[in-house]
Amino acid sequence: MKRIMYSVILLLLVGSMTLSACANNDVTEISLAEVTRSVFYTPQYVAIEKGFFEDEGLDVDLQTTWGGDKTMTALLSDHADIALVGSETSIYVYAQDASDLVINFAQLTQTDGTFLVAKNPHDDFTWEDTEGSKFLGQREGGMPQMVGEYVIKQHGMDPHVDLQLDQHIDFANIPGAFVSGDYEYVQLFEPTASTIEAEEEGHIVASFGEESGKIPYTVFMTKESFIDENEEVVTKFTKAIYEAQQWVEKASSEEIAEVVEPYFEDTSLEMLASSIERYKEQDSFATDPLLTEEAWDNLQTIMEEAGELPKDAPYEELVNTDIANEITKN
Repeated sequence: MKRIMYSVILLLLVGSMTLSACANNDVTEISLAEVTRSVFYTPQYVAIEKGFFEDEGLDVDLQTTWGGDKTMTALLSDHADIALVGSETSIYVYAQDASDLVINFAQLTQTDGTFLVAKNPHDDFTWEDTEGSKFLGQREGGMPQMVGEYVIKQHGMDPHVDLQLDQHIDFANIPGAFVSGDYEYVQLFEPTASTIEAEEEGHIVASFGEESGKIPYTVFMTKESFIDENEEVVTKFTKAIYEAQQWVEKASSEEIAEVVEPYFEDTSLEMLASSIERYKEQDSFATDPLLTEEAWDNLQTIMEEAGELPKDAPYEELVNTDIANEITKN
């Protein structure tokens, strides 16, 4: 998968297209690509539904691009102005010596968002229980898989030696494959993890987010040239996200669930609130958009442990803190 992303990046760096952000009657249209649809991204949906973007004069067109490679393709080919995706994708672009770097400017989530679900109940689960098991992981080179491997290594196991690790199932098909197959463990986001538990097809036994610590898991990013030409727009965008982050921090999970319900029509309000509460309890939602150097270093450590860090990626080159600092101070 990483090799595919590299090939796509190389092709897209050859040329460029016209930016899609445009002003119309003091309203700026922004095309925003999210890597998947997830309760994990709750503050983003709050920013749209509560009108925080609209208050800043932004008309945000949200598209779900289903995968890190597709999301980065949309950004590099100017089919999206801003992308919400894992920070590792900006490092993959950097490793290709891109002339127009992809810059992380606003952090949305600050922990891993996946949970370990077991086929059978465990009264006193320990990570060592996974040794020798048939384990359904996430795709190679993506943040969920890298964090999953990192956590397992922290418990003295090599996921490629001590587990029967399968990471060849497409993201959208992982839940179904776990339920219908003979896998003993799976790594899932919410609300899928809670849904499987409610249907008595599995049991949530641990959190990868709690085990791996603070990392810039999902971040808003854009091309360096876009920031240079549209700094005011990016500032307004970040301000709206910050307002949503603050609202989510203070609101109850039930209040938040009612706001984001339109994005999860197949999930009950009760399940949404439960999933949101689970993320709130482990501080998964960032409370401000500032991506710290400590978190960036932790990201690279996890990538290196997984053998997926193509080259050292300096914080000062790939992270813009000026905008977030200005907003949070004011």
